[in-house]
Formats: sequence, C-alpha cells, structure tokens
Amino acid sequence: MPSTYQQQNLEAMLGLFLQAQGYPLPEHSKSKSASALSRFLNIYNWSTRKIIRTTRQQILKQILSECPKGRKPFLQVIIELTTLEKFGKFKGFKHLISVYNGKRGLHLVVLYLVVGQWRVPWSFRVWRGKGTDSPARLGLKLVKCLPKALTKHFKMMILADTAFGSIEFLHGIRKLKYHAIVGVRFDRKLVDGRILRRLHKPGQQVQLVGLKFPVTVSWYYLKRDCGKAEKRFIVSTRPLKASTINWWGKRRWQIEGWFKTAKHRFGLHRFGQGTLLGVYRWLVLSLIAYILAHWAYLSLATTDLPDWGEAAQIAFQTFFPELLLCCFLLDIERMRPLALSYGIDIQLNRCKI
Repeated sequence: MPSTYQQQNLEAMLGLFLQAQGYPLPEHSKSKSASALSRFLNIYNWSTRKIIRTTRQQILKQILSECPKGRKPFLQVIIELTTLEKFGKFKGFKHLISVYNGKRGLHLVVLYLVVGQWRVPWSFRVWRGKGTDSPARLGLKLVKCLPKALTKHFKMMILADTAFGSIEFLHGIRKLKYHAIVGVRFDRKLVDGRILRRLHKPGQQVQLVGLKFPVTVSWYYLKRDCGKAEKRFIVSTRPLKASTINWWGKRRWQIEGWFKTAKHRFGLHRFGQGTLLGVYRWLVLSLIAYILAHWAYLSLATTDLPDWGEAAQIAFQTFFPELLLCCFLLDIERMRPLALSYGIDIQLNRCKI
C-alpha cells in the first residue's frame, strides 16, 4: 500500500471478509468508517495488479515447494462460469450486467486450480453478453495465461462443463498440447449422422461434427436435488478408459462447492460499489481472503472437511492480530455501560512484556 492509512484500510477490508459470515459490508467495519472503505475501493490510487502479482507469487512458491521429484503430478485446471446475481441499475458498469440462463448479474468465467490439498481460484474474466467473446473463448484465454512455472512442473488436465464444449475450445486445448475432459450436450452430432444419446457403449472413440480429431466419449449419472439422476455426457481429447474419464469428469464438480463457499462465506457476490474499479477490487480481495483461510486450513494438517468459520478465524488471528485486538477492545468499550449496570467495572491495563 502507498501509505499507512491505505494499509489499515486494506487490513480492515480483509478482516471483514475473514469474518466468514457472508456479509463483509463496509458499514460492518469496527475499525474504519464505511465512507473510508468506499473511497479505498472506488477512488484511492493503489495497484490492484501488484496485490494480485504478490499473491500469485506466494501461491506458486507454496505449490512448487510441495511438488515431489520424479514423476510429474497432475494439475487439475477447472473452468466454470458462475453468476453473481444482481438486481437494480449499475450505471458505472451496466454494460457488464446481462442475463445468462435466466439469471441476471455479473457472469464470471473462473479458472480454478487443484493440486494435492491446494484449491486456488487463479483468475477470472467477465462475460459481457451476446455479441462478445463466448465463455468458451474466455476460458481458453485463461488457460493460455497460465504461468510456465505451473505448466512445466505438472501434467495438465483441463476440466470444464458443457458451456466450454465448443469446437473452438477443443481445438484450442489441442493446439496448446494439453488434454481436456469436457461436458457436451446429449444431442451433439457425429460425422456418421448419429447423436451422442444414441450411443450404448461408453469408452468409444467418435468424431464430432466440425472436430478435426477423434475423442473418447463416456457418461455418468448425476443425482440432482430433486432426487432424479441426470445423464451427463463427457468427452476426452485423450484416449482413456470409460471409468477413468468418468472419474476425471466428476472432479469438475469440486468448483461448485467452492462457488458456494466463496459466495456464502466470503461475500464474493455482495459488492455494492458504483464503479467498475470498486467491483474489481472487491472480487480480488474476496478471493484473497479465501486463499488466506484455505492456507490456515492447510496449517491444521487435518483430513476433515474444512470448517471455513474456524479457518477464517485462524487466518484473522495469524495475519491481522492487531486489528483483531482492536475490534475486541472496541466491543469491550461498547459493552461497558451494560456491565456497569450489573455492577461490573471493566478496567484495561497495558502489561509489560
């Protein structure tokens, strides 16, 4: 940060996100006013790119430090589109608000990395609506921007949903010399005139209309909330057994759980800024708060499912202890009149250490 004041604003915002309650709104801050944090997000001149660059350097350092010698491990690169639903008018970035699959809001194409115990939202692009680059093309751009430090030390496996099963996307992944397992619609046509739904044996090599190389097709049944099982078709650009394709295809659903965590714990969709810069900074800081909490969870060295409230609290205590103590003291000061009404006098004294 360019000044101590801005550093305090940054810590205050990250502290809000690390409360992990899903409502990290500036007016809930105990250490800074809502107007100060609004100016920090929308007006003040500090480098968002530098924060992203610094965070990525630390992530790479941690991931590569756990990369074993010998055979390269797999790096799962999951690409998905999610909607941050919004209502009302947003004059500062109304050209970014559109409707997709019946949902109105900001549509993010997210690239999510999974390697070992690490789960990292690496980058995102905003889909700007019809007539602009498709989600598949945006996803391909995100893959192309992956650093060589990752692509050199890991085997890449691209996992994506049906929104990314276009001919352009599959050709692009093939050109980059990566392998992909991507969802496709049941009515995709084959060069022999059949459609995927008419196939009876998984693991067949087929050629889709418009595709210059054969792919291996398989399917699995996904249980929906209504209790019914939905048949999902997936294709692999690499010849694999049907069981292996299904195993990889189901890995893609890891990002769905992360979307829920990012939104309902770290307030990814709660932005209310009036400028595009403010929204961009909100999204970046929300993702960084998740990474700090994930880092704290890994420090517990447990195989249990994450308790994101506990992990976020550990991250808060580790990275921002002074801010946490300040909030604690402010709570005590606020409760002093109530304590006095019950005959309790709270006195705070500084101890010499």
